[in-house]
Amino acid sequence: MVSISLKLKTKVERPLDASVISPDVFAGKSLKDIESLEMWRGNKKINLGEIFDVSGESGQKPEEISIIIDGDLSKARRIGKQMTSGKIIVNGNSGFYIGDGMKGGEIHVHGNADSWLGVEMKGGIIEVESDAGDFVGSSYRGSRNGMSGGTITIKGNAGSEVGCWMKDGLIRIGGDVGLYAGIHMQGGTIFISGSSSGRLGAEMVGGKVILMGKVPDILPSFIIDEIRPNIKVGADKIAGPFYSFTGDVTEGGNGKLFISVPNNEHLKKKEAYIL
Repeated sequence: MVSISLKLKTKVERPLDASVISPDVFAGKSLKDIESLEMWRGNKKINLGEIFDVSGESGQKPEEISIIIDGDLSKARRIGKQMTSGKIIVNGNSGFYIGDGMKGGEIHVHGNADSWLGVEMKGGIIEVESDAGDFVGSSYRGSRNGMSGGTITIKGNAGSEVGCWMKDGLIRIGGDVGLYAGIHMQGGTIFISGSSSGRLGAEMVGGKVILMGKVPDILPSFIIDEIRPNIKVGADKIAGPFYSFTGDVTEGGNGKLFISVPNNEHLKKKEAYIL
């Protein structure tokens, strides 16, 4: 695999459309061609070479290319848009929509990621070393096409509405999440090592959410089924015990919430409703 290095020349102070930063776009281009790629910074077009020092070696096929980006890209949007293969490494923070519509390959962020990480993702791997914003693996507003494949791993915390309209795939959160994780969820798995601010799985019809930490309460539209000793997440077996809830019944849903028993003693009263 060949490596192309992009180093920021200056601080990015205005929104930067970085959708051209992708192995699919770089494939078959010389370094000079890459420097000439057009980007929007605010409401003005610039060339990639105006904002990045470009070095390394390019490849003919996306799967041969690794792009390494150094600098604070908090204002850069849509890195890796619709990429199909190859690798992107961000040594710093990243902005909105990283991995937008991603179909394959890998993105690694050694920092924080802003909202809509992996929006409408179809395949591939995204890993974030620190925290992420709202709407991880979700759909765009007005769309029901949430994440339908691939894996997103966030080692820190994530914001609200993780997996909104999610259809398939796996999201792993190492820390806590905000409100409405799994809202409108249709399939796939969300695994949360930390705690939730509440309203897990609102209006979900399929899929499963596993919570290792605490949750204030379970929505009344979920029915408690049983206590499970363990749960499978991908190839891993996660030790419990877990309360198992089915819902959201207001949507005729058959989604599953698996909630840690030891960390949610306030839910013990619900055991009386297990048939």
